[in-house]
Amino acid sequence: MTMRTGETAPEFDLSVTPEERVRLSDFRGRSNVLLVFHPFAFTPVCEDEARDLQENLESFRNAQTEIVFVSCDPSAARQAWKKELGAEYTFASDFWPHGAAAKAYGVFNEQTGAPIRGTFLIDKEGSFIWSLVKVKDEQRTEMVPESLDALHETV
Repeated sequence: MTMRTGETAPEFDLSVTPEERVRLSDFRGRSNVLLVFHPFAFTPVCEDEARDLQENLESFRNAQTEIVFVSCDPSAARQAWKKELGAEYTFASDFWPHGAAAKAYGVFNEQTGAPIRGTFLIDKEGSFIWSLVKVKDEQRTEMVPESLDALHETV
């Protein structure tokens, strides 16, 4: 599934904690969303990406953009990892139905049962601005600079 600039992004409904959920519609009309899928919590490459997002959080917020960092790990594991990293953005779980959001965005790997690295910048109206999908398991080194360029064009 290829995401094209200007197309409407699929709705997602993800667990943050057992009591809290995050949905694309929560941001409609008020904030852009950087939706970042990654394979697993507590892994070195994913940790580097999480820390990179945290280091650039102020720039994203200045561009009226909230980050939603997603894997298929259970919500308790997501929140434990978020706390360990000291992250201040949303860590969400696509655990059940297993990989539903990753599948909707075309980044679910059936062989591993986890997302591949997919990054989607979605505007306040719910349309794609920019995306980057890494089929090979390699770090997204260009994730932040290109995303920020696209964000500042829309603010």
